[in-house]
Amino acid sequence: MAFFVKNMISNQVKNLGFGGGAEEKKEEGGTSDPAAAQGMTREEYEEYQKQMIEEKMERDAAFTQKKAERACLRVHLREKYRLPKSEMDETQIQMAGDDVDLPEDLRKMVDEDQEEEEDKDSILGQLQNLQNMDLDTIKEKAQATFTEIKQSAEQKCSVM
Repeated sequence: MAFFVKNMISNQVKNLGFGGGAEEKKEEGGTSDPAAAQGMTREEYEEYQKQMIEEKMERDAAFTQKKAERACLRVHLREKYRLPKSEMDETQIQMAGDDVDLPEDLRKMVDEDQEEEEDKDSILGQLQNLQNMDLDTIKEKAQATFTEIKQSAEQKCSVM
């Protein structure tokens, strides 16, 4: 196998024009069969070509999946911060088959952020915010609100 890889690499270097091509043609006798040029039988060469195509397809699929995951993250962030949508991101997600989710680490981060926001929006979260506020500030706000309501009522009703 090591000979095979070494031979293949040396053939690729020679094909790039780094020398040695003329010497090899003399040794091979000018065969035009790519399998013979690689030092393999025809069946081995066809199997090798199939394997290379399958590996390339797997790499391309993984790359497309990663691009779609990134696009999904960008879409999520755009929704969260109310930014304009991007057609390119939606296209990348569709190319991956619409079964794309955020990567697991990012999913956990997003879930934690949502929990924090929900806690802040809940009644308990508001109560905790009240604990952090100064009592004088709360009294001032209540007094200001009462004064506003009283003035509004006096303007609307001439009896008071």
